[in-house]
Amino acid sequence: MRTDPTRTASHGASLRKVARESTASLIAAQLRDAIMDGTLGPGSQLGETELASQLGVSRGPLREAMQRLVQEGLLRSERNRGLFVITLTAEDVRDIYTARAAVERAAVSLIVDGDHVAAAQRLAMVHRDMIKAANRGNRAALSDADLRFHETVVGLSGSPRLARMHATLIVETRICLTALETTPDPVAAAVNEHGELLEAIRRGDRRLLLRLIDAHMDDAVRRLTAIPATVDA
Repeated sequence: MRTDPTRTASHGASLRKVARESTASLIAAQLRDAIMDGTLGPGSQLGETELASQLGVSRGPLREAMQRLVQEGLLRSERNRGLFVITLTAEDVRDIYTARAAVERAAVSLIVDGDHVAAAQRLAMVHRDMIKAANRGNRAALSDADLRFHETVVGLSGSPRLARMHATLIVETRICLTALETTPDPVAAAVNEHGELLEAIRRGDRRLLLRLIDAHMDDAVRRLTAIPATVDA
């Protein structure tokens, strides 16, 4: 069937140039980062006047940005009170890590079916960053490298849909990891766990990988739900 040129031109005429990132998007990114790193901690109330002054913006784009975070589930709205940073419940934590386990199990299965040796080489670079952060005792840097490791795993699967699903879980995961930074858990444990995942990927051992991912997620849930200040019971 031949394409109708008139129809094609009509469709083309409806396209517009892509606008630069809006002020609201930039504000939302800053607020999202502040929630992830704990600057805006769980339960914190967001005051429009104060935030607008700190960020040097008007209230219009600020309100739009905050509504985006409400839609993302990072802020909650209370009638006649305002907006607050979410406080994760124990059930939220379990749900986050259950979802992550499902995505990452699928990702490593795809990696094993492909060039898992090359994938391991890429992951080894991120793992070295974890080792460096652990040696410095920099728990924030270790958490960042931890997330990059898992993001890289999902990215190496070659599935854009898995990557998109995983991205929606990363912000909430970062909130969890920020809480773990205050615990006395030895940093070597995180390095070793990811080293085991790396080696299993290098060997292409699907069964071991699935078992390690489940154990990794279960351990994170156990530690997080044991911190009273982290979650609501």
